[in-house]
Amino acid sequence: MTTLPAAGFKPANADSIESKIDTIVESLSEYISIKNERVRLAFNLYKFLKGEGDGPEVVLSSAKIRFENISKVELVTKINLKLKEASLV
Repeated sequence: MTTLPAAGFKPANADSIESKIDTIVESLSEYISIKNERVRLAFNLYKFLKGEGDGPEVVLSSAKIRFENISKVELVTKINLKLKEASLV
């Protein structure tokens, strides 16, 4: 059995929703230190912005996002503020 090289991918446009969400979530790495947790949060925020999912206040609990050194209320406030600053909400 052989292992094939990873599939190539084209990076998203810097002005795309995906890139903006990734930038927002990566800026929270101080509070969400595990990369997979940030990826899960980014996915859920993307679904929320597309009208298919819940907002940050629900997602942090339902997706079981682990965060530290900040309260849930403060983190939700930061996420909502960053979404507004990026003109996504």
